[in-house]
Amino acid sequence: MREAVFIKKNTEKWKAIEREPVTQNDRADPDVLTDHFIELTDDLSYARTFYPSSPVTRYLNGLAATMHRRLMRNKREDRNRFVQFWTLELPLLFRRSHRLLLVSFVVFLVAAALGWLSAANDELFVRLILGDEYVNMTLENIRKGDPLAVYKSRGQADMFLTITVNNIRVAFMAFVLGLFASFGTIAVMFQNGVMLGAFQYFFYERGLLLPSVLTIWIHGTLEISAIVIAGCAGLTVGNSLLFPGTWSRLESFKRGTKQGLKIVIGLVPVFIMAGFLESFVTRLPLHPVASSAIILSSAAFIIWYFIWYPIQLEKKFT
Repeated sequence: MREAVFIKKNTEKWKAIEREPVTQNDRADPDVLTDHFIELTDDLSYARTFYPSSPVTRYLNGLAATMHRRLMRNKREDRNRFVQFWTLELPLLFRRSHRLLLVSFVVFLVAAALGWLSAANDELFVRLILGDEYVNMTLENIRKGDPLAVYKSRGQADMFLTITVNNIRVAFMAFVLGLFASFGTIAVMFQNGVMLGAFQYFFYERGLLLPSVLTIWIHGTLEISAIVIAGCAGLTVGNSLLFPGTWSRLESFKRGTKQGLKIVIGLVPVFIMAGFLESFVTRLPLHPVASSAIILSSAAFIIWYFIWYPIQLEKKFT
């Protein structure tokens, strides 16, 4: 779009934003202010990309700063900031990262398939990946008639804390290793995928695939999905270095890091819920219908919040 057309198209909107009330006493609607701020930052991003040295870019930058101060002064907006992060800001970040989310998912899926095939063709592969101690313990549990007794072997509170902290650590590792041009993140996704594939084949080989799925995926649906999404966050950082686009590499890196970090922070509640399910629910003798309901509900939530809802939100603003 030519600069003159861009200015003509948006001038009235910018003037209206300039006239927005400054404080809550002036009856400023924080929801309207937020919507206008998002529109304004979109215009600013467009101007920075196509007219970086133009006066209109400096004008929009100043107007955006003024709008930000208005939002910070508005008390109701301050109270709603937490809600808006989860209902608006974070889903829109997910939408911008959907392509990388697909890449992360494909890498994980391919790695899981390789783990399954490797375990099927090498009887020692499972021990190499999962460790002799775990394999021997599980074989003993199978002989006792309770193949998944490992989930009952520890106290619930201690198990919840340990598992949740470990999962969050893995997520942040996947994010931080994105600094190595995305290769570190891909390595984490590949390692976890291979482990999952070998793990599931171990139970399949003994005729326990369905019972294992109905037990393990009670918490695994959220846990594995969150790890894949954390891989997306790491790829966001790595790609900001590899493909800066019209931004300087430093500016692209700062934006990618900020976006990726917000995605990882957004996963913390998911890991907490996964830890709760693994520690308090997985050990219960649930009916297959109840287990299936939990698994399907978890999958539906992941698909809705991380894929469908961001797409609908983008359409709304577009």
